[in-house]
Amino acid sequence: MRSNHLLVAAALFVAGCTATKKNDTKEPAIATLGTEPISTTEFQYVYEKNNAGNEDAYTRESVKDYLKLYTNFKLKVKEAESRGLDTTTAFKRELEGYKEQLAQPYLTEKSVTDQLVKQAYDRLGKEVNASHILLTLQPDAAPEDTLAAYNKAIELRQRALKGEDFGKLAQSFSQDPSAAENKGNLGYFTSMQMVYPFEDAAYKTTVGDISVPVRTRFGYHLIKVHDKREARGEIKVAHIMVRATPGMPKADSLAAKQRIDAIHKRLQRNENWNKLAAEFSEDANSAQNGGELPWFGTGRMIPSFEDAAFALNKEGDLTKPLLTPYGWHIVKLIDKRGLPPFEDMEQNLRNKIAKDSRSELNKAAFMKRVKAENNFTEVANAKAAAFSKTNSDLLQGKWNYDINDKALNQTLFTIQGKPYTVGNFYTFAKEQQRPRTSGTPEFAMQQLYDAYVDKSLVEYERANLENKYTDYRMLVKEYHDGILLFQLMDEKVWSKAIEDSVGLKTFFEQNKEKYKWGTRVQATVISAANKDLLNKAQQQLATQRYPVKSANLPDILFEQNKAELTKDATIKLNEFAEILKNNATLSIDVNGHADAREAAGKDNIANQRAQRVVKYLTEEGVPAAQIKTNALGKTEQAGPDNTESGRRRNRRASFVLYSSDVSALADNLNTSNPLDVQITEKRFQKGEHKVLDTVNWEKGTYTLQQNGREYLIIIEEVLEPAYKQLNETRGLVISDYQNYLEQQWVNQLREKYPVNVNETELEKLVRK
Repeated sequence: MRSNHLLVAAALFVAGCTATKKNDTKEPAIATLGTEPISTTEFQYVYEKNNAGNEDAYTRESVKDYLKLYTNFKLKVKEAESRGLDTTTAFKRELEGYKEQLAQPYLTEKSVTDQLVKQAYDRLGKEVNASHILLTLQPDAAPEDTLAAYNKAIELRQRALKGEDFGKLAQSFSQDPSAAENKGNLGYFTSMQMVYPFEDAAYKTTVGDISVPVRTRFGYHLIKVHDKREARGEIKVAHIMVRATPGMPKADSLAAKQRIDAIHKRLQRNENWNKLAAEFSEDANSAQNGGELPWFGTGRMIPSFEDAAFALNKEGDLTKPLLTPYGWHIVKLIDKRGLPPFEDMEQNLRNKIAKDSRSELNKAAFMKRVKAENNFTEVANAKAAAFSKTNSDLLQGKWNYDINDKALNQTLFTIQGKPYTVGNFYTFAKEQQRPRTSGTPEFAMQQLYDAYVDKSLVEYERANLENKYTDYRMLVKEYHDGILLFQLMDEKVWSKAIEDSVGLKTFFEQNKEKYKWGTRVQATVISAANKDLLNKAQQQLATQRYPVKSANLPDILFEQNKAELTKDATIKLNEFAEILKNNATLSIDVNGHADAREAAGKDNIANQRAQRVVKYLTEEGVPAAQIKTNALGKTEQAGPDNTESGRRRNRRASFVLYSSDVSALADNLNTSNPLDVQITEKRFQKGEHKVLDTVNWEKGTYTLQQNGREYLIIIEEVLEPAYKQLNETRGLVISDYQNYLEQQWVNQLREKYPVNVNETELEKLVRK
């Protein structure tokens, strides 16, 4: 609710409003509110953002009208600020949240992101088959450890280039645990499935070649590319699975194979796939859904499963039973699709890249730019002195410094001349340090220093976005004013119009001429697919009481020769009573029943049962007009075997539910098609029903054909123009009353803060 009102408050000024700082008094003002000027530059920015595409833009009338709207808006902002609404903690917290979101696009390198998105999309059209050798290395490993791993990778590369088998080298030296089994072979993969440095090297390495050592967060990799092919796109399949895992007893393995073969034979006899999947598939996540799996592409499933699935050509084609490490599968093709258009994938790729290792490239480019733009300058001597105070405690996460050290006040670096001291850095380092299992204290201090520089640059850039980017400043102001105005607009206009019932009624009475009905008719309009259906509808319409087919009210049972209600019977009747009391269009038929032996008695027990039910329902508050009974009750024979259970079933009361709502009649007639018959019964205004508008608005019955449909129109009454009641038009009256309250409030604000327009400045904006 709050966000909707926020948008309403700022709707006139989508592009935003003024800068957060006060207008420069030397800048020409197009208007003043009391003593506060609105600069021509400010107004022109907002006007052009919101009117540049309009045909009448820049005409004198357009500029003047918009200036009036804008000054009204600014008056409300000024009043909110005068009441201190912009000083509350809640306001500041909410605005900061929005500023954080708005700042994100400005704290990234858009050109780099654009390139990465396009590159990722292009690479999705190709798939690479490669093997790798991994030498693990921590991201913060010491330089000497990094060099040792790099040299080892170079040595292995040389051995492979000289002819040694890459797969055997992977088995012997790779620290990827899977290499012992797969010889480092990763199969086919595509973009966004590997960490970016690995992906980038794989795509840039030609088939048959081995990459130079590639550093990722896992360590150093050597990548041998075996093949590249066009992407196979994505596929949707269903499967039936029988579990069979490596190493299971031979008897169990044989039994699993026999089960999958038996299922396959039944499928070849065209037995229902969904039923067999539900009954036999041991994939609990998909069995009840016909074995259906989510869309997938290369690299998402076991290679053998993928290859078998992609080999299917036509919808409904089946694979033979195939074995994976999870068990035996039969796969059915549902659909295939290629790579979607770039426009359809762009936003999703941007979201992924923001969380992907590619983001490091963006961050590096961004930091390089803001360092240059903000004149980042290091003080080499101070940095060296600061680093000299590190020791082995830093590797344990226990490093501290002397708070009385005079060197803490030395400038470590500056950003646009703003000094950042050694003490500032030490405070950060102490808070961010953590135990390390490798590396040197000096290397750990360097990493903390780099992190502190990055943090300082981002914070400085964020703090100066409003001075640097006009669009950002305007967006922030838009949210500033929107949040600010919500409380005041709610108090003065929105809630007041709803809660002030006396004021609303007075406003309605003073403006009744605006709220009048034109000529109306009370009519029933029946539209049918053919004349036969139309005739049936007309015949049944006369009863004004139609069975509700969707209702299935249960019977209640009685003991032999008794009409007393049981506890179970009263529970059911209470439910019936609630249904009837809550809907006056419903009514019920109560039918008493008796078996043959009871009916032979002198008392009409069936009728007594019906009357007992009626008595209970009326005592529960159901109007008598909504209840009808079968006057004589019903007498029925027992079942063919004349058993006691058969006779007991006939000692009952049964029910039929009816409705006077014509929708029930339509439901009864629409047995084959929900659109066969459509019935509307209400008061119509001119223009509300095109077919009704074609007949004379006089009392009577009319039949006609139009657009291949048969129509019956019954006009029961013609109603002359009349004033509406408040409850018939409350929504419109509330809206009008809100506009009235807002205008009254604006008038008061214009008296409090007189508005003066500088016609000379206004004319400068007129171009037509």
